[in-house]
Amino acid sequence: MKVLLINGSPHSEGNTALALREMERVFEAEGVKTETMRIGSGAIRGCTACGGCAKTGRCVFEDAVNQAAPKLEASDGLVVATPVYFGSANGTLVSFLDRLFYSTHFDKTMKVGASVVVARRGGLTATFDELNKYFTISGMPVASSQYWNGVHGRAPGEAAQDAEGLQTLRTLARNMTFLMKSIALGKEAYGLPEKEAPARTNFIR
Repeated sequence: MKVLLINGSPHSEGNTALALREMERVFEAEGVKTETMRIGSGAIRGCTACGGCAKTGRCVFEDAVNQAAPKLEASDGLVVATPVYFGSANGTLVSFLDRLFYSTHFDKTMKVGASVVVARRGGLTATFDELNKYFTISGMPVASSQYWNGVHGRAPGEAAQDAEGLQTLRTLARNMTFLMKSIALGKEAYGLPEKEAPARTNFIR
């Protein structure tokens, strides 16, 4: 089992990194390999709807998006973590995810997704919902925990005081591991769910 973790914070030792390390320790104990990419401080532009990826299966802009694509393809699960800015995910992370999910054509069905959000106070659940949409449009089961996956903290290291938040993340990592292993067994026994040909209905014809 392998999980790719995306840190959307521009701070390498901030509370988002602290939250992900809490999950990494559980994954390691469960025998799950992890790799973390920190993209929050990168120069990552948004999607321009150029259509180039339809021809090549990769984004026309060479940056962290194309670096992450093969890592995601080889992973059984994806964790996306972000600080909350103005009740939303970090804009750099949103640009990254838009292009990563749109430009990659490999099947993401049954890769397990989980989102983690960190904030001083508010905006956690709105950002949590925002990130989960990337998984649910891609056939990816969303791992759940004992509460919404949020941790509170403003100054670096403050999240270590949020005992409930960190427990939520440990539970999330255990549940995610169980789900990935269960899906692997299911794929062995039954294969992936049957797919229908896409039915595209535009609002304007």
